Amino acid sequence: MNKLALVTGATSGIGQAFADRLAADGYDLIIVGRRKDRLDAFAATHPGVTVRVVAADLSTDGGIDTVAGLCAAEPLTMLVNNAGVAHYMPLAELPADKARELVHVKVLAPTLLTRAAVVGMRERGTGKIINVAGMIAFSGPADASLMPRRAVYAGSLAHLVTMSQTLSAELGGTGVQVQALCPGIVATEFHARQGLDLSRVPRMSAEDVVTAGLRGLELGEVVCAPGVEDTRLLDAVSRADLAAFGGQSPALASRYRAG
Repeated sequence: MNKLALVTGATSGIGQAFADRLAADGYDLIIVGRRKDRLDAFAATHPGVTVRVVAADLSTDGGIDTVAGLCAAEPLTMLVNNAGVAHYMPLAELPADKARELVHVKVLAPTLLTRAAVVGMRERGTGKIINVAGMIAFSGPADASLMPRRAVYAGSLAHLVTMSQTLSAELGGTGVQVQALCPGIVATEFHARQGLDLSRVPRMSAEDVVTAGLRGLELGEVVCAPGVEDTRLLDAVSRADLAAFGGQSPALASRYRAG
């Protein structure tokens, strides 16, 4: 059976780089995006593999349901949840429709697509799921001088990291791998669409992000941080999280007791 991958947000950036790399590796593809013209152009330039084009908007329930149906019905070897929007702004200034769009695309869509794909992957005893998050997922403790104006965006990426870690544990021994891929700033159209000029900021290429994600799967990394050289930093975060989780008690902590 041919390898089959479904990639969301495949019209540019990291998603297109994933689609390119997987096609080169012999995967047949289901590519998902809002811009059908770009999807069709990709398919036309990759005649060596079967490419199915799905124009769908993952900010809508209908778009999510369409792609989730494919995830459930098709024998996917790999699912790459990459689609994204940013909407960088303080929560109080974030319009309700943009907040809804962001949560749909970066929280609800990857959750429901993963849910749909996992059942078949588990039954087949093999499969890979990559949830493209970002290092901003770890920025929660930063003050406003370092990382302002993106509370919902950062929270959505943190959801992907924690969901991936927990799901990886749930699927232990099944042959299904799960990864949260957490790049830093990447040279794509993503920031330009938000009106941000990062042309002078050092940025990683989308191709390098893909290389890290695929190699990270081979290494068994659940959290893959392409730009972090010292993996002890990631291990320290995990140990601190588990220490806090394990340090709880049914007794009220002394600092909350009346003096």
